[in-house]
Amino acid sequence: MSAYTRLLLAASLLMAPAASLIAQTAVDPSGHWEGTIQLPNMPVNVEIDLAKNSKGELAGTFSQPAENVKGLPLSTVAVENRSVRFVVKGGAEPATFEGALSADGHSLTGNIAQGGGALPLTLTRTGDARIAPAPKNAAIGKELEGTWNGALDLGGRQMRIVLKMANQPDGTATGTVVSADGSGVEIPIGMTQKASNLTIDVASIGASYVGVLNEAGTELAGTWTQGPGSLPLTFKRTNP
Repeated sequence: MSAYTRLLLAASLLMAPAASLIAQTAVDPSGHWEGTIQLPNMPVNVEIDLAKNSKGELAGTFSQPAENVKGLPLSTVAVENRSVRFVVKGGAEPATFEGALSADGHSLTGNIAQGGGALPLTLTRTGDARIAPAPKNAAIGKELEGTWNGALDLGGRQMRIVLKMANQPDGTATGTVVSADGSGVEIPIGMTQKASNLTIDVASIGASYVGVLNEAGTELAGTWTQGPGSLPLTFKRTNP
């Protein structure tokens, strides 16, 4: 073997690990993505926003404009090489998307599965992520801080909802609602308190709640509104 041949071989061996590392480097799918799920009787337009949070971890939201769903937090986002996987827990059965990022980084092509079935879905990146920050609310009375449990009567089926509210050191208040029997995803809420009256805005799912705190400070009785329907909902304090 000539010295020249040995040199070429050595160079190729040195370059191989670097090329392998490049091929295995995870891509960054951050951005605003739009696509259409073709159901048998109608198309469903969806939007996905992916971005790194304050911890440097990839997170995202799901939107379905026709259903007034905007910015519902994704429960899982995972990236491996060019493969992207995320889970939408908007109901009792989660929807899971698994796809691959194109070479030019402009499209995500894969399938979205829910309830044992799967449909093709191609998402197109149209710009930067549009993830709205969590609502910042004025401080609330200490009588509202804590965890509250309630249940919606959906035609004989109970859907438990957990409400959490807390004041923050910077003088603001934060809150979340989560369906204990469904998604398990905590959704940030807007809150407005006027004396014993509380108004909650759940913008990401197009819902709102108006309730009144009783004198004992143990119950919030009011109405949950989502879309065209309204249902009575009473929250009971579980811990101060």
